[in-house]
Amino acid sequence: MKTAFVFPGQGAQFPGMGQQLYEDFPLGRDLFEQANDLLGFRITDVMFSGTAEDLKQTRVTQPAVFLHSVILAALLGDRFRPDMAAGHSLGEFSALTAAGALSFEDGLRLVSARAVAMQKACEMQPSTMAVVLGLPDETVENVCQEITGVVPANYNCPGQLVISGTEAAVDEACIRLKEAGAKRAMRLQVGGAFHSPLMLPAREELEEAIDRTAFNWPRCPIYQNVDAQPTQDPDLIKRNLKAQLTAPVRWTQSVRNMVQDGAMQFTELGPGKVLQGLIQKIAPETTVSGFNNIEI
Repeated sequence: MKTAFVFPGQGAQFPGMGQQLYEDFPLGRDLFEQANDLLGFRITDVMFSGTAEDLKQTRVTQPAVFLHSVILAALLGDRFRPDMAAGHSLGEFSALTAAGALSFEDGLRLVSARAVAMQKACEMQPSTMAVVLGLPDETVENVCQEITGVVPANYNCPGQLVISGTEAAVDEACIRLKEAGAKRAMRLQVGGAFHSPLMLPAREELEEAIDRTAFNWPRCPIYQNVDAQPTQDPDLIKRNLKAQLTAPVRWTQSVRNMVQDGAMQFTELGPGKVLQGLIQKIAPETTVSGFNNIEI
């Protein structure tokens, strides 16, 4: 039986996240302090003592979720033995770092650069995302094709697809999707149209940062968001990461491919239990678990 480790993305954060890892483990404290120095501000103060609103800032959220996940993997030590790994959106950077494709410092630098670039792109044009529940993916895809400015963004699980685009296009799509029988089609509280062509300025900025970064062969195959396929080839990993910001997150497809390749145990590392819930819907025959903290 193979084990897949999975890593959550933006939206899983919560006040106090990671504090126990800092207080109880010298290695955890050391890595968090390295992050404070590298980022140029004490992200630990926001993570441990900030409000939910403080944690929503993109420049904070993405590094915070990344740090929680990657430090958990480091503290698991020999218990972190993935046969394969994947991450949802931002979580792909956590997966790559935990699996050794990126150093801790380089992974954090890229995540910070990604967060800043995405924030800039969000400010360039009003845009948003919406979650659509209760429709086949194909129905949502067809409606998006009929409307300029909106695309499928996150294939989360059967019956749950997130769309992304300009505010007007997303609102129009939500009306049509409800008419098509969606149980719900509602805007999400996000800063912009992630995983859509509107992220092209951020993608171009992130591409430069990726090109400056050294990538290694990870210790296990990584199932990447763009094509849901496993790879350990550093050059292909880089190409897929560059495409990720403007392409949909194929999470449903990634989980199905991991199951097809033998994964029966999924372990989520990081804040929240979002991915555990999605995996149970995608592959109910599997066993899912997760770590938010580590007991001494």
